[in-house]
Amino acid sequence: MLGKKLVTAQKRGETRALCLGLGMVACSMMMYFFIGITIVPFYTKSVWTTETVCKVLKANIKEQVPCSSSKGSEDEDVFPYPCLQVWVNLTASGQEVMLYQTEDTLERNPKCSYVPGKSENSKEVKARIETIASNFRKYQTFPCYYDPGGTQTNVILSRLYPPKGLLFAFLWPTLMFTGGCLIIFLVKISQYISVLSAWQ
Repeated sequence: MLGKKLVTAQKRGETRALCLGLGMVACSMMMYFFIGITIVPFYTKSVWTTETVCKVLKANIKEQVPCSSSKGSEDEDVFPYPCLQVWVNLTASGQEVMLYQTEDTLERNPKCSYVPGKSENSKEVKARIETIASNFRKYQTFPCYYDPGGTQTNVILSRLYPPKGLLFAFLWPTLMFTGGCLIIFLVKISQYISVLSAWQ
């Protein structure tokens, strides 16, 4: 009687462990799919892939300009902010080009080097832009990214999804997938040993 209870408890534990392993594999596949349709397209679409050194030539703040938070947005989503324009000397080619914060900055407003997030407090936005401009004037040499193919003549300060960030995004689903497969493998080994022991 005790042996039957132990066998039943063992089968329940194996079933739960097998469900856990299959669940981890399924969740990791969903994470792979989500990363593949969100992060990977932005990474492959970016042409600013080569790092070089940029030297600031001028950093000017123009009058406030309107900017929409996204393409095709309504008028209520448009907010004004001071337009910061940073021109740098590209070490790789010696050209004078305009610097943008990220790839998204160029898409949102090609006239300004920095586009703040939508904020109701215009004083904070103005103070932040003035701080950024003073930092550019203070630290005049810094790494930046340019397009080696020449399709984009401007440069960006940082990539939205660098190679290290992409690898880090794939790290967690890979660990979950590996853990799930390991659990399934151990359960199958345990079942095989139990069957072999019962046969002997």
